Amino acid sequence: MTQQPNGAARPALRDFTTDRRVLLLIAMALVVGAAAAVVAFALQWLIGLITNLAYFGRFETALTSPAHSPWGIFAALIPVAGCLIIGLMARYGSEKIRGHGIPEAMEAILIGRSRMDPKVAVLKPLSSAISIGTGGPFGAEGPIIMTGGAFGSLFAQLFHLSDQERKTLLVAGAAAGMSATFNTPIAAVLIAVELLLFEWKPRSFLPVAAASAMAAALRPLLLGGGILFPMETNVILPWWGLGACALVGIAAGLFSGCLTALVYGFEDLFRRLPIHWMWWPAIGGVVVGLGGLIAPRALGVGYDIIGDLLNGTMEPGDILKLGVVKALIWSVALGSGTSGGVLAPLLILGGTLGAVLGHIIPAGTPGFWALLGMAGIMGGTMRSPLTAIAFALELTHDVSALLPLLVSCCAAFALTVLILKRSILTEKVARRGHHVMREYIVDPFEFMRVRDVMAKPVDTLPSAMPVEEAVGFFTAPGLADGSLPPRHRSYPVIDADGTLIGMLGRNDVLLWVTAGWPANATLRDMLGGSSVLTGYDDELAGTLADRMADANVGRVPILDEGGRVTGIVARKDLLRVRARLAVQEKLREAPLRRRVPQT
Repeated sequence: MTQQPNGAARPALRDFTTDRRVLLLIAMALVVGAAAAVVAFALQWLIGLITNLAYFGRFETALTSPAHSPWGIFAALIPVAGCLIIGLMARYGSEKIRGHGIPEAMEAILIGRSRMDPKVAVLKPLSSAISIGTGGPFGAEGPIIMTGGAFGSLFAQLFHLSDQERKTLLVAGAAAGMSATFNTPIAAVLIAVELLLFEWKPRSFLPVAAASAMAAALRPLLLGGGILFPMETNVILPWWGLGACALVGIAAGLFSGCLTALVYGFEDLFRRLPIHWMWWPAIGGVVVGLGGLIAPRALGVGYDIIGDLLNGTMEPGDILKLGVVKALIWSVALGSGTSGGVLAPLLILGGTLGAVLGHIIPAGTPGFWALLGMAGIMGGTMRSPLTAIAFALELTHDVSALLPLLVSCCAAFALTVLILKRSILTEKVARRGHHVMREYIVDPFEFMRVRDVMAKPVDTLPSAMPVEEAVGFFTAPGLADGSLPPRHRSYPVIDADGTLIGMLGRNDVLLWVTAGWPANATLRDMLGGSSVLTGYDDELAGTLADRMADANVGRVPILDEGGRVTGIVARKDLLRVRARLAVQEKLREAPLRRRVPQT
């Protein structure tokens, strides 16, 4: 490590900045992953208990559908009662339990320094269990993701960790919750990368992967093992088959846009009501209850529906009725601010779309197209195509569907990116006044060298210059009319051989004019031995920019290996890095031109 004149070490460049502290985070993430698996088990147990008590009057904990309740028409009152309780919990407990969980986790990461309230860790799963258990058309994964994230955040707050390390454990808990719920550890890691981490670094990826793997390893002990929805289509598509996959993806993308518009359209309608938001979920519960009378299977989590759609055991008329009712009651309930997840409903809605199209497309099976619809609508609505592909594969273990899934998910993703400004998740965050950038790019400061941005040749002052001459240099009249060249704010002072002595700025001159200076003093006498922030021409622009910001320095001399001044970097030079990237993004040119033969 070479030492700079100001004593700062010149770090060796590496592909990754991760250090051994990641091992500590991995160990902590294993604890968080185990806890998240327990949370997933407890929430599913609680949902099953409430469902059985509310719809069947029995004390059992197995997940069951409310569709077979013996209460008849009176069952329509159960969602109203459950949503009323949730409104009271949000009003007098914590407003953060409203919604589906993932936007709240994103908000905590982006602006909350990854700190979550202990009340949320308790009230969110409880409110979600009440919501889903009383017929709410939601999934358990959103609340589990938020609750797992809350536990990771609370666990991290017990130790001296940075904001970034706390974020890693928060996301580790969220990913572990999803991994334990669906037995999809790879998709859980991908959803962390695509939605929550806002970076791609080993320091965060490795602990999240460890937590997800731990949760998946514990799942057989808590929730049972095996594939959730086993299927093996082995569909051999005709030559136009991938085009049909793309059309299913486009249809899923359009459906995603409609669902997003419905959810926030109903939310806007609720905002216009002249009553407190505490009562909104109860109004949404009325719609849910009525929808349950029309299509009873639309209530609750609906994992059994996913299995039926993938196995192709439902009739087209039943599929269409279920899809319409589920979309309506889910949009109203979510717009009303009740508590519940979006992933399972999206799978059901995407499955109904794909199954209906599967009865029209003269190839494959309805179950195969239902799988593509599920993955397409997940990838399009959540803007997470890689997660959707991996999720579908892990749910079914149907590797033969990999290429069709890639085409369908990417088609849905492309369409929603083009027609929607934000996803169903980021729209919630945006409505709270925050912007979420979902594109990951390489920071131009991290690959551009200082030599590419520094100004050269450098205007310098000789160390032998008398102080009074230097004062005259900075205070000479006639600068405005152009009789003398404009002065910079500061100049490097160098010896005859080009070695840096120090930096002389206007503030130094002003101080000398006020306090005076020794007779016959030179710049070497006044500046010799002073500490100067310097840079090297081969270091990264980002490294230098960070050091300039820490030292609050606006101009930095750049040295070569011999310690001689070879350039200078000012703040405006660093701004040109961003400007250069913008030009490269927008400039379109044809480097290969056809030669015109000469005659």
